[in-house]
Amino acid sequence: MTHSVSQRDEARSDFERWIESERRLSPHTIAAYRRDLDEFDRFIRVWVASDDWDWAVVDRLVIRAWLGDLDSKGRAPATISRKLSTLRTFLGFLHRTGRLDDNPARLVGAGSSRRRLPAFLSRAQVEAMFDEMPADDVRSLRDRAILELLYSSGLRLSEIHGLDVDDVDLGAGRARVLGKGRKERIVPVGRHAVLAIRQYLDADRPGHPGGSGACLFASRGGGRLSRRQIQRIVGRWLASATGGETMSPHALRHTFATHLLDEGADLLAVKELLGHSSLSTTRIYTHTSRERLLETYRLAHPRAD
Repeated sequence: MTHSVSQRDEARSDFERWIESERRLSPHTIAAYRRDLDEFDRFIRVWVASDDWDWAVVDRLVIRAWLGDLDSKGRAPATISRKLSTLRTFLGFLHRTGRLDDNPARLVGAGSSRRRLPAFLSRAQVEAMFDEMPADDVRSLRDRAILELLYSSGLRLSEIHGLDVDDVDLGAGRARVLGKGRKERIVPVGRHAVLAIRQYLDADRPGHPGGSGACLFASRGGGRLSRRQIQRIVGRWLASATGGETMSPHALRHTFATHLLDEGADLLAVKELLGHSSLSTTRIYTHTSRERLLETYRLAHPRAD
């Protein structure tokens, strides 16, 4: 044990002398390097379940696990990137001085350590938003139908913009949408969204009687609402629901997926509903749900910290 520890300490000491004398780094930067390596040392002791380890056990798997641990603790991406840079510099030094066969951190990137999910609404915020929305004229009926459909079916802005009246089967509770790459899919439309769309279509829509080929969501002049107009409508109501936070229509798509998974929906089913081509894209929502659970645990359990 003492042999491994003394070799690790000697490697650290040689490295610190090198960055001070050869690279001429400031005392402040050297102290930061020392803190980063101390933190990695604490992590790897837990990883190998022993104080007796040597730098040869460090591989890309260990490094990625450390980055994931930093991410789960809420470290900023810039901080994670800096710590990885410290480790990469140190392991490069060990490689050049013959202590390691290669530098396992050389090909590890910090960019994928965190994928930030755009903001989404809580269930209480969604309910409060719909409770607040009026339904007393054709414009307010239209706006409500747009938001109900976005939340009900997890549509993209481009998908809801392109919908025609013929694309929605209110009796069956489903809609045909054209997604990315012009891929068509059928999505369910929930009861509240069906009711909102039906009320809107039954209203007197200027210049748009709602016959075959008519766009679903029309402007006051009778033409199809532009994407920018839909963004403004949705953004206004999302800001109202969140106390002024700026959000795009995509936030309701994220809300749709997150709420489904929170209630136990199958990941593959959510993938199909969203029209994702890859399951890895959908998995971001499982990370979000898991982090929310962990945060609840940290805040609520008396012995979590």
